[in-house]
Amino acid sequence: MQVAQQFFAAAEIVRELADDDEDLTNAYVTLCVHAGIAAADVLCAAGRGEYARGDSHHEAVALVRTVDPEAAKDLSALLSLKTMAGYGTTTIRSDRVRRATRAMDSLMDIARRV
Repeated sequence: MQVAQQFFAAAEIVRELADDDEDLTNAYVTLCVHAGIAAADVLCAAGRGEYARGDSHHEAVALVRTVDPEAAKDLSALLSLKTMAGYGTTTIRSDRVRRATRAMDSLMDIARRV
């Protein structure tokens, strides 16, 4: 949970430092993705005693789905943005930034409760 909190806090700092809606967007979404992944690991560790350790996003989502189907949807949404945000050359659109924020917030809320 500590790692999830660190990425969450870093995302909040980046969002506060942004000069406009497109400034630091990709960095912010990347931090949202990592916070969500870490929060999903918390859910799986608490609910199943294990978490996804491989490179397959599909396997990670499937494992989370066994604990919380809604959390799996949020993780899937975040993972769909991972490559675009972390390695892409275009700025993430504002609707996707909002989706990343909602998914991260949801996963963090669930992880805090377990």
